[in-house]
Amino acid sequence: MQTVLAFIVIFGGLVFFHELGHFLFAKRAGIMVREFAIGMGPKIFGVTKGETIYTIRLLPVGGYVRMAGEDTDSVELKPGYRIGVILNDDNEIEKMYFNQNKTYPNIYFLEVERADLNRELWVEGYNEDEELVRFNVARNAVLVENGVETIIAPYDRQFNSKSVGARTMTIFAGPLFNFILAFFIFMALGFMQGVPTNEPIITKVVPESPAAVAGMEDGDLVTNINGTTISEWNDLVAIVQESPKESLTVNVERDGAPLTLTMTPEVIEQDGEQFGQIGVQYASPMERIVNPLEAAWYGAVSTYEGTIRIFEALGDLVTGQFSLDKLNGPVGIYKTTEMVAEDGVFQLMHWAAMLSINLGIMNLLPLPALDGGRLMFFAVEAVRGKPIDSQKEGMVHFVGIMLLMALMVAVTWNDIQNFFF
Repeated sequence: MQTVLAFIVIFGGLVFFHELGHFLFAKRAGIMVREFAIGMGPKIFGVTKGETIYTIRLLPVGGYVRMAGEDTDSVELKPGYRIGVILNDDNEIEKMYFNQNKTYPNIYFLEVERADLNRELWVEGYNEDEELVRFNVARNAVLVENGVETIIAPYDRQFNSKSVGARTMTIFAGPLFNFILAFFIFMALGFMQGVPTNEPIITKVVPESPAAVAGMEDGDLVTNINGTTISEWNDLVAIVQESPKESLTVNVERDGAPLTLTMTPEVIEQDGEQFGQIGVQYASPMERIVNPLEAAWYGAVSTYEGTIRIFEALGDLVTGQFSLDKLNGPVGIYKTTEMVAEDGVFQLMHWAAMLSINLGIMNLLPLPALDGGRLMFFAVEAVRGKPIDSQKEGMVHFVGIMLLMALMVAVTWNDIQNFFF
């Protein structure tokens, strides 16, 4: 149960902040947001506030912000449609009933002749006396079809009516908020846990290892190896890894007293290369941060370093040095969360920050159906001076969705084999 709660909080939080970025920038641009959804598939909870319905859906594999003007959002009134309308005090249509046989007080029936519910907002049709009448439609008019109410979206409230810059920022804001979330998580870790000092203090010596045979003990501070000053743990690692089967003179401090030890790293092989190893374990000492500026700097640096590591992994994937078998889907993320949770809340926070960075980067990849794919189309539109045909773009995104779904199925199956068989 603890793992389930941790997974829901982490994954739900990452998706929430991602979609919050889209939502806030859509609102800022004046775009009507139809739905703010966490999860995919059937709705299990929903509440309407203003013009937006906020939902939680069954499948924890993402989320979305549905904006007016996207996909099949438009409403078309064709000649011959019979509708019922209710007028406001300005004699404008404030509510319009489709496919409705019930009679309401003050309802006015029309057989549509012509209509524009997109730009000019009017309906023209024949009333029950067969007179041709015309009514303007209120900008906040509500359409009712089969009991479901929908607020109309005038063209200037639709996504596609906005400038390339406004649409770009609305889409880019999702990944951007993932990086911002990671920054604040790392910043909080600096305050709560502290930042690593990277001092070369041995945490634990593995029994019968070269270090143990040489007399090294837990808590020894390494100061020098073969005449080279050691100021950080990475300095020690670099020298040891480059010196398999070579004798090393290691100077340490133990309880304030200097000692000299001699050891020979054993050989380990990885990816066809040989490295030295002396058999010690390390966890950096932590130093608490009290200055908010230092915490902000730590958050920025950690977010940057995490971003670089993920880009390096993507580079290895492109060059074939990283196997698709190592990719994780929802099952793999869940199992990893279970293992990380055993190490405590700070490790969970670090894991959440790295997942947030990963989500941001993955969504920025220029692949159809992802945010990066949409940004790519906006870039082409900016260069051409006009958008690509919506049907062609929709087909590209559809193919992209199918390929992503196929990849998700393959990765999930791989996760199941790795963790359960």
